[in-house]
Amino acid sequence: MTEATTAQAAGTPGATAPAPAPHRWQFMRAGGVDQVVFRNGEDIARIAELDQKLWVALACPTRGIDFDPRTLDLIDTDHDGRVRPPEVIAACQWACERLRSADVLLSGGGTLSLDDLDGAKAPGAELAKEGRRILDLLGKEGTNTLTLADISDRGEWLASMRFNGDGVVTPETPEDEALRATIAEAMRSHGSTPDRHKQTAGIDRARAEAFMADAAAMRDWYAKGSDAALLALGDRTLAAAEAMRKVAAKVDDFFARCRVAAYDVQAVTALNPSPEAYDALAGHTLDANAHPIAELPLAPITPHRSLPLRGTSLNPAWAEAIAAFARDAVAPLLGERDSLEDEQWQALRQQLGACEGWIASRPANALAALPRERIEALLATREALLALIAEDEAAETHNKLLVDLEKLLRLQRDLKLLLDNFVSFKAFYRREGAIFQAGTLYLDGRSCELTVQVQDTAKHAVLAGLAKTCLAYCDCTRQGQKMSIVAAFTAGDVDFLFVGRNGVFYDRQGRDWDATITKLIENPTSVAQAFFAPYKKFVRMIEEQVAKRAAASEAGSQTALQSLAGKVATADQAAGADPAKAPAKPPLPATSRVDVGTVAAIGVALGSISAVLVGIFGKFIDLGQWIPVALVGIVIAISGPSMLIAWLKLRQRSLGPILDASGWAINGRMKVNVRLGGMLSQTAHVPPGARRIAPDPYRERHGLTGAVAAACIVGAVAVLAWRMDWLDERLPPQLQHDPAAASAPGA
Repeated sequence: MTEATTAQAAGTPGATAPAPAPHRWQFMRAGGVDQVVFRNGEDIARIAELDQKLWVALACPTRGIDFDPRTLDLIDTDHDGRVRPPEVIAACQWACERLRSADVLLSGGGTLSLDDLDGAKAPGAELAKEGRRILDLLGKEGTNTLTLADISDRGEWLASMRFNGDGVVTPETPEDEALRATIAEAMRSHGSTPDRHKQTAGIDRARAEAFMADAAAMRDWYAKGSDAALLALGDRTLAAAEAMRKVAAKVDDFFARCRVAAYDVQAVTALNPSPEAYDALAGHTLDANAHPIAELPLAPITPHRSLPLRGTSLNPAWAEAIAAFARDAVAPLLGERDSLEDEQWQALRQQLGACEGWIASRPANALAALPRERIEALLATREALLALIAEDEAAETHNKLLVDLEKLLRLQRDLKLLLDNFVSFKAFYRREGAIFQAGTLYLDGRSCELTVQVQDTAKHAVLAGLAKTCLAYCDCTRQGQKMSIVAAFTAGDVDFLFVGRNGVFYDRQGRDWDATITKLIENPTSVAQAFFAPYKKFVRMIEEQVAKRAAASEAGSQTALQSLAGKVATADQAAGADPAKAPAKPPLPATSRVDVGTVAAIGVALGSISAVLVGIFGKFIDLGQWIPVALVGIVIAISGPSMLIAWLKLRQRSLGPILDASGWAINGRMKVNVRLGGMLSQTAHVPPGARRIAPDPYRERHGLTGAVAAACIVGAVAVLAWRMDWLDERLPPQLQHDPAAASAPGA
């Protein structure tokens, strides 16, 4: 015994754990492929150990199949619209980690007991706790059973909860009026975001923090203005500086023009508006506040002129702003007056200059127009607002656990179904309704169960044609809805399948659709059909040729009748015409004579042909008891190639290309043999035990015609046999033509 083995036997810490034994799988053979059978939860828990070469499918789409799309979306972790083996394996392992026993996944139903969750592990314990909370919220304190219906409508009761985990608070969330006003102000100035579970809008953490940052900036700006040096008029300084700032540029322009006019009186004309400028204004409907008028100087320019603060000589576009300036700045600092001198203006600029600079430094944000008291009130609710958002965000943990509960319940209901339609095709080969089967098509006296939904018919047909199956693409319509399907005809004949033929399609929900064939890919459905195919083609060719000859003969007859009718209609005109003026009749063609040599050649040819036919028939009669074998040989020569091709195609008929063209990745050939095809396309049969109560009164009557035809054939054979002396060789001497043989001794 080795040291490691001894330590393991003694239970010492140095003992190594034995490697787990390989899992024993069970398989069934169907469609020419070995397919795994899921017997218990252990098979699901250890699915990662199953060689992916033994998986029937390696990918499937999340749409266009009869499977709950929400479950597929939860399995499709990369959200690319396709499910692949790693995602299926991850879903199986995720579910098994949270359950005491994986056998729960085999029962289905979308029902889970809290006792089924593994409380010894953190993931299972958290889900059990969350499940208990949900049951309490639903008023089910006395039960431990959670169903998918309990959480499928979680959006409704999340919307009714105060905190739903999306981190968005609305004006209705808080009970405090001040906090509601803050949220409303933040939505007005910084926009809003929709609540994930409610039909209202609110603000999230990012907007709330940006709003409070702007409010803090305004508070700091107001704090700088508390310096006494900035407030020459106390609380009225801000209004005075604001009024002066609005007219400062125009007042500076006015006094600058007056100084230039004082420098040179000749500039007065140029510094005032020209007559042409007034002419341009006069051509339009005037508005005192129009931009062209506001561009004119505040008052007429003259040397050493003072600025009028009121009166008719003031530019009407600036009258209101100058009045506010005189009221808020000039009157408090210089007293009431009607005009302002240049020196007085410079004194005002000096007194309010510091305050004007402070105003220029005001933050340019959405809260700049709010007064200081309002800013302070908003900042007072900052902590309460952020705490409210944090409390709503804390509920997101419950939301994540709720999604995990939904996923576990959906896997408990749907995972086994997915495995039987992905890892194996048990549901299809046992005719339990595979998820790729769209429904049943009723057309041409049969029902087709192998139908697949199609997005692009032309693209699908390129690959699906390799399935060696007779496929009919149909457009289905119902109450304004439209979809396309492809149906596989795997039994019966295809003689009356053609584009434009109508049928009825029943989807998996039992709804009926109008179906019309738009494209047909022809392939044999059985060897028996291939046996009769050459004869049917021959009959169709004869019918086509006869129809063509009949049409040509009918056209010739119509032409002759039209010519005769024309002559009859103009016979009276011809009779009343002047014989002298009548055109000369063309000379009659010379009567043709039949060449004797030609007749002889035709006779020789017909004789040769009849001799060949008689010789062939004679050789056939000479076969005697081998005549049936010869007939079988002729039939095989005609139908054999068609039957051989059909047999080869039926051996190659498979499901893979049809599904591959629909977005699947099929790992095997998935054969559809004749027996399975007969089950997938069932033809019409009278039910067992039923009986016909009367013969068909409109059936074709072939009795007399058939007897006459048979008599003619027998007579023709007898004549040919007599002409070939076949009867003389086989009849008794007294019935033969040779008299010597009849009079011989013992005759």
